[in-house]
Amino acid sequence: MGYLIYGAGAEYEFDDRVLAHLKIAIVAKLRLQESFLINWTVPSGSGSGRISLWISAGIPLQFRFAGSKPPELNRVWLDALARSSHGIRGMVVMGEEEAVEYLKAAGAPSAL
Repeated sequence: MGYLIYGAGAEYEFDDRVLAHLKIAIVAKLRLQESFLINWTVPSGSGSGRISLWISAGIPLQFRFAGSKPPELNRVWLDALARSSHGIRGMVVMGEEEAVEYLKAAGAPSAL
């Protein structure tokens, strides 16, 4: 498990594979100087609920991975994260399988 560290040191735990995909999707938005909202559900084992963060280039951001080898990236998953960032809920953290369903529901050609 790795951590997304945001602002004054708030740490949010994610599986390294999820975190690797979030890193690419978030950095792509920040390179374009786009601020955005990111949302995810907290698993019941970690207290339940939801978290939303406003991501902006002016706020310190770190990605700390537990493993030493970067995982292979899934372009469909990256596409789903990027597309979700344009919705009213902002970028929705989703699993790899959820990404395919999200793109199908959105009518995106990459998932069909």
